[in-house]
Amino acid sequence: MTDTIFAKIVRREIPADIVYEDDDVLAFRDLNPQAPVHVLFIPKRPIATLDDASPGDAELLGKLLLAAAAYARAQGLAKDGYRTVVNTNTHGGQTVFHIHVHLLAGRQMHWPPG
Repeated sequence: MTDTIFAKIVRREIPADIVYEDDDVLAFRDLNPQAPVHVLFIPKRPIATLDDASPGDAELLGKLLLAAAAYARAQGLAKDGYRTVVNTNTHGGQTVFHIHVHLLAGRQMHWPPG
């Protein structure tokens, strides 16, 4: 496993406010939330960026999105809506190079996001 902060969270080397976990996915609250609800969904098996994903990663990537949706429904966020975001590489806003899905909710989202 790579040595990103997310890999350290998966290995429980540093603490996180974990809100969801299964065999393949871990989710925790963002330390710098951009909305009242801001949760990061990461694969336990690291993939650096979406650009590094291969067809063999399709099931795992799907699990990330399905986990985010299930969490949103369980938290009562689906009715009003939520946003999922995957930032890719530096210009895309990615700062941790372990692919992750941001789930943002609890306020009106605007477009374009900037």
